[in-house]
Amino acid sequence: MRDEIEGRRIEVFLPTYARWSQWKDRRMRVEFPLFAGYCFARFPLAERLRVLTAYGVIEVIGVKGQAEPLPDGEIEAIQRLVAGRFDYDPHPFLTEGMEVEVVRGPLKGVRGRLIRKDRMTRLVLAVTLIHQAAAVEVHPADVVAV
Repeated sequence: MRDEIEGRRIEVFLPTYARWSQWKDRRMRVEFPLFAGYCFARFPLAERLRVLTAYGVIEVIGVKGQAEPLPDGEIEAIQRLVAGRFDYDPHPFLTEGMEVEVVRGPLKGVRGRLIRKDRMTRLVLAVTLIHQAAAVEVHPADVVAV
């Protein structure tokens, strides 16, 4: 998809991260999209059809069917991250107050509400019928949005 859009002379950015993959006879470092299913492109709205007809493109993201530009600062931050010599990985987008599920560890499968997100995530497990709750600290990588 990226190559197809670039071939149409449209500015494109596909951030990737590298992982080691093991085959029967060798081990190689393989690039994967940082945001699975998303490729960023900068183009005038009049060029929307040229982007939409590129192989692999499903939709131009926006609000209520209208294309919505991403803030330049957000894209520039990702570009600087990718261009640097940092170790980075994809991470679920979690916000305080959202319902999450623990995906690793002894609490795997437990659902709760995310109360704080920093080095350790504060997860609240509620018993709604009696309006009581308990809080626990878990690693942010161990929870996903429900």
